[in-house]
Amino acid sequence: MLEELDAFERKILAILQRDSSRPTTEIAEEVGLSQAPCWRRIQRLKEAGYIKGQVSLLDRRKMGLNTQVFAQVKLTRHGRSNLHEFSDAIREFPEVLDCFVLLGPVDFMLRIVTRDIETYERFFFEKLSQLPGVQEVHSMVALSEIKSTTELPILESEAAA
Repeated sequence: MLEELDAFERKILAILQRDSSRPTTEIAEEVGLSQAPCWRRIQRLKEAGYIKGQVSLLDRRKMGLNTQVFAQVKLTRHGRSNLHEFSDAIREFPEVLDCFVLLGPVDFMLRIVTRDIETYERFFFEKLSQLPGVQEVHSMVALSEIKSTTELPILESEAAA
């Protein structure tokens, strides 16, 4: 839980989620620790599950994925009784970057990337709309990206506030 983290660990997490390739010596210097205690804190954060993994973030446009679509999916009543089947199928589609279960008039929100709108059209007709239980799909094409981040806000503990 967030309350278990001290100021050093919060700073370490903020630094790592901006650039996890930084050497421990640099991180230690920035947060005001020596290298060994900083390394131990990072290991503890990994073991405790605060750090789930370390990845390289790719530029989707440089990878040729120029179209980003948000799709709201509504399942039939029968389809909603088999949410796991839909979820399992969605996990197999590399085009789907994010999938959320929603409360409200639709059941799922998907973030999908494809090369172009024609590629999305094929994905829609050949894969997404063919899943069992899909009643409606409302697709919204993103025209531009105002903000996109993977950084979570690192909040100060209530005790320090």
